[in-house]
Amino acid sequence: MNKKNCYCVIMAGGSGTRFWPVSRASKPKQFLDLAGTGKTFIRKTYDRFLKIIPQENILVVTADKYRDLVMEQIPELDKANLLLEPYARNTAPCIAYATYKLLQRNPEATMVVSPSDHVIEDEDTFTQTINYVLEYVSSHDVLMTLGVVPTRPDTNYGYVQACGGRDAFSRNEPVEVKTFTEKPDKELAKVFMSTGEFFWNSGIFLWKANTIREEMEKHLPEVTGLFRGWEKAIGTPVEGEFVTRAYTDSINISIDYGVMEKTDRAWVYPAKFDWQDIGTWESLYNYMPSDHSGNSISAEKTLVEGCRNTMVVAPDKKKLIAVKGLEDFMVIDTEDALVICPKDDRKFKEIISGIAMPEYEKYR
Repeated sequence: MNKKNCYCVIMAGGSGTRFWPVSRASKPKQFLDLAGTGKTFIRKTYDRFLKIIPQENILVVTADKYRDLVMEQIPELDKANLLLEPYARNTAPCIAYATYKLLQRNPEATMVVSPSDHVIEDEDTFTQTINYVLEYVSSHDVLMTLGVVPTRPDTNYGYVQACGGRDAFSRNEPVEVKTFTEKPDKELAKVFMSTGEFFWNSGIFLWKANTIREEMEKHLPEVTGLFRGWEKAIGTPVEGEFVTRAYTDSINISIDYGVMEKTDRAWVYPAKFDWQDIGTWESLYNYMPSDHSGNSISAEKTLVEGCRNTMVVAPDKKKLIAVKGLEDFMVIDTEDALVICPKDDRKFKEIISGIAMPEYEKYR
């Protein structure tokens, strides 16, 4: 396979509200080192794909307001490879824009699309997996997602049921998708786990640019129709105006709902690397090490007594954080905001809804 035809699209436009108050609208989670790796999420993701994709073929799609943050953290990124979204419209419009951009450059493009907030522990296996699947999709007209064996009935992930049932994981080869379900409720997620037939959808996709274009134009004409005329606009001085007009009228929809649940070209490759999507405080707790009482502490000075399964995060190295008698709670302390909340994503969403009030604007 000619690597000159291989491209990577890193999606980094999220607002990161689920990691408030550490993540703010001015600097969301992809630009932070929440996982304690020594590098921000986006920098780590970029470096990971540098081992696979030529540097000149790595693109980053982000919100226009994060332009400077991206260039600050990835200064070597060619500005022509920074695609700026005027509005947040979820992953389908993002992928449509990136797809047309690549087709304008190279009609033979094969692409891997990845979020910017994953933690991959076994990077050698990850590299081998991406190289293998890129080779596969370059000669097959399929939409491939990397599937991860679930370890808990998590409702924040999409689930992929593979043809072949329980044997799919051991086959170590691409498998056709039987069903694709985005973010089921808790009970359905438990059923999915119990069958042994389902993978988590990692959110990492691989396909030929022309293949995803065909499927998006078939299943999401309300999005792709807004990019009509892209051949004459993208790559020219009017690209920004063209994209702004398309995004202004676009619906907010993910590629999962818009295409993957509808297409008959969906395939899954069972990934063997250790993968974490750090999307919420609860998922970060599941990733971070904990003590014998299940407490996860990410703070310089703490006094934690009588607590179980509790998470404490405090970036301020000068402040002493004292916590006593909490179970299944999280304590998140920053310079101007303190959160004490049950370690439950739904409870935390209620807090996020509260700070949407106008009087709390300066804290967002």
